[in-house]
Amino acid sequence: MASLSNSTTHWRQLDAQHHLHPFSDTKSLNAEGVRVITGAKGSYIFDSEGNKILDGMSGLWCSQVGHGRSEIVEAIAAQLHQLDYYNTFFKTTHPGAAELAAAIAKVAPDGMNHVFFTSGGSEAVDTVIRMVRHYWDAMGQPSKSIFISRRNAYHGSTVGGASLGGMRPMHGQGGLPIPGIIHVQQPYWWGEGGEMTPEDFGLACAWEVARAIDEAGPENVAAFIGEPIQGAGGVIIPPANYWPEVERICRERNVLLVCDEVICGFGRTGEWFGSQLMGVAPDIITFAKGITSGYFPLGGVIVGDRVAEGFIEKGGEFHHGYTYSAHPGGCAAALANLKIMEDEKLVERVKSDIGPYLQNQWLKLAEHPLVGEARMVGLIGALELTPHKPSRARFAAEEGTIGLICRDISLKNGLVMRAVRDSMVLAPPFTLSRAEADELVEIARRVLDRTYQELNARQLMIPVPRIGSAARA
Repeated sequence: MASLSNSTTHWRQLDAQHHLHPFSDTKSLNAEGVRVITGAKGSYIFDSEGNKILDGMSGLWCSQVGHGRSEIVEAIAAQLHQLDYYNTFFKTTHPGAAELAAAIAKVAPDGMNHVFFTSGGSEAVDTVIRMVRHYWDAMGQPSKSIFISRRNAYHGSTVGGASLGGMRPMHGQGGLPIPGIIHVQQPYWWGEGGEMTPEDFGLACAWEVARAIDEAGPENVAAFIGEPIQGAGGVIIPPANYWPEVERICRERNVLLVCDEVICGFGRTGEWFGSQLMGVAPDIITFAKGITSGYFPLGGVIVGDRVAEGFIEKGGEFHHGYTYSAHPGGCAAALANLKIMEDEKLVERVKSDIGPYLQNQWLKLAEHPLVGEARMVGLIGALELTPHKPSRARFAAEEGTIGLICRDISLKNGLVMRAVRDSMVLAPPFTLSRAEADELVEIARRVLDRTYQELNARQLMIPVPRIGSAARA
């Protein structure tokens, strides 16, 4: 253990001296010291102190097939020995790019047969901004350039992606958002629904989309973009009537429907894509994360036939692309990952086996005095923490204080859960066993108990009423 400790000290020092972390206060992080992850296998990660930690977040929503799958590692190595890199500019492709595009089209919703590759989700969202505006220009409607998005949505951290997203802290830095984006209310019933029923609130939020389009003028609105389930926003599962009404509104006003499936795509909800679970047919889908289970950076945009036809036939050259679009190693990782998912029927397993098994136990955590709501679809869920369950009250402490306390207790007890505001979110690998699911829920219950004790000891169980719904019918 001494050698492990010495290694930890060494890596922490190097990290503090040279590494700037994403979404971090570098000064406070360096003072605290980072956690050093040195290994991973199956549903677990291992740190430099020898701790075994259940990876309840699949890395960062992406390890669908679990850690340590030699099939993917070997596929990447074999590809790099054959063709380490070449671009897809200049009238060029390679076998992996062509085969992966076809494999994605095979599992994509009906009528979505074309793929543009990127290095990740943020790049995919930026691609959508340019692609959609170029499409409408090619169709003779260049004024259609405005995007409708949602407050508290997450669409990446590039300038375009962060602008489309509705995260206030991100908009507070770097002069964001860019022009041409309108944000509307998110379908977050537990936090913003007030006295409305979930059904009424779902319609009210959808009608906010209609109001925004109508006020801007349908002739000026290019697309509505949304995550089927808001991931980084706190695993916000909308009322069942929300998405179908949004689709109806967009079709009626000739506005494209874009589903950001970076988190929901490739099986997370128990369907290949979250839009299928929601019962809608998008024009465009963004993807990343689960396409390679995180073994190699790769993302992209799946384009429906309507948009692809106009884009291809009338758009001419699309002046857009990335050095690593369809990287051979990434394509090899994705093809191997999809083969595992299909051979082991992992999407079906999320829908009919491990998903329902974990959901049954997870939803029972709502009985805990600290939990206002437990929710889960497929293998993506959340626990809303509250000091007063009947009123769905928030905590008087600064937002996020309670969530961070709970997160730190969870990590100390061997489970990765992510804190979003004062809720805890979960998205484990699809290969999670029933025994591991039992362990996960047992740890989560213990974490809730210890958090509850800590909050009472620090006199933090002080409720503040939530502001009612701001949605306008």
